[in-house]
Amino acid sequence: MKKASLLMMVGAALLLSLFFFPLWNIELGAPQYPVPLGMNIHITGIEGVKEFDIQNIDGLNHYIGMKTIPKAEQMWEFTVFPIVIGLMSVLGILLGIGGYLNKVKPIFFLYWLILMSVLGLLGMYDFNLWLIDYGSDLDPHAIMKMVDANGNPLTYEPPIFGHRKILNFDAYSYPHIGAYLMAVGMFFTLLAYLCGRKAKTN
Repeated sequence: MKKASLLMMVGAALLLSLFFFPLWNIELGAPQYPVPLGMNIHITGIEGVKEFDIQNIDGLNHYIGMKTIPKAEQMWEFTVFPIVIGLMSVLGILLGIGGYLNKVKPIFFLYWLILMSVLGLLGMYDFNLWLIDYGSDLDPHAIMKMVDANGNPLTYEPPIFGHRKILNFDAYSYPHIGAYLMAVGMFFTLLAYLCGRKAKTN
């Protein structure tokens, strides 16, 4: 049970990596930008990969009527997500300590994992809603009004995962270091539950 508890503590602690590393990355490449423009999405805000990337992306978006990339204080997610991640990490570590002291059963490691998975899915759903709004809620007075073959206004939301062609830009959206470390942490908690259950049955 001690091995399971240590895995649980390490797994939950890995969530804290989200305070130091980006969760997601979006890149925009085009012939006129041989070095792609990019933005890293943290749980506390959005930053450019390079110094002027956010400024350049906002400048391009202005022509087609897209909103500027929001500041941290303009989105409630950047206030709530750090609190949720911090609380879940502390809860997981406490469960691990409780297991180490034989006060908590392994099933609670699984409950933590399920709750964290649900919260993660809700976060991805919210992120997708933001991408849709960001790419489709356009200023009707924009300098450029692009339409498809049927005359319908084009939308410009980046993909939540993978590649999408947006005008002459190639948009790529993939997890970053923080997401991978979080996935490793959740895998550790699954191992913690399995190890703990095995230890209890022996």
